[in-house]
Order: sequence, then C-alpha cells, then structure tokens
Amino acid sequence: MRLYLPIFILALLGFGFASFSVFMGTRLGPKRWNRAKLESYESGIEPTPHPPGGGRIPVKYYVTAMLFIVFDIEIIFLYPWAVTFNKLGAFGLVEMVTFVITVLVAYAYVWRRGGLEWD
Repeated sequence: MRLYLPIFILALLGFGFASFSVFMGTRLGPKRWNRAKLESYESGIEPTPHPPGGGRIPVKYYVTAMLFIVFDIEIIFLYPWAVTFNKLGAFGLVEMVTFVITVLVAYAYVWRRGGLEWD
C-alpha cells in the first residue's frame, strides 16, 4: 500500500489545486454580467441560430475524431517499443509489424470508403 502513497498524494494535490482555483475564481473574479458576455463566442462572427433539436452534424466529424484517436494510440504504443527495441528482438519486431499492419488496414478501409474526403 505504501507504493501507492505518492500517487494518492499527487491526486490529492491536483484535486486541491483545481478546487482552490475554481473557488478563488468565483470569489475574486468580476461579477459584471451583461448580454454580450453571456453569448457564445465564434471568433468575432455573429453566432448562427441553432435549429430546434440541435441540428445534424455530419458523420465525417466523428470519423476524423476516431482516426485521430486511433493514430494517437498507435504513437503511444510505438514509443515504448522504440525505446526497448534492442531488448525485444525478433518477437517484438513481429508483434509491432502486426500491430502497424492492423492499423494500416483500418486506415485503408476508411480511405476506400471515402471517409477522408471533404465535400
């Protein structure tokens, strides 16, 4: 249990800092609200009205987000493999090639289905 003590202390410090920041922001922050501050900000452009029910968002946004997550996870797996490449030997090479081929097959599938084309 002593091995988890530093993790617990770090989590406690993080929670304490976040709580302190939110509390001090509400106590010391400006309290002059007006109509302009309560509107959503869209880079200086007049906000567009939203249709009832929130409207429809194209699926391509979600596909792009999922591709970003897939390649982000791939990098997370590639970095430790690259650090310990000499120690893993042929087994590590075969496993990583299998992993990269799996990711590339998924990428090729999305590419062939037109998921990367923007109209």
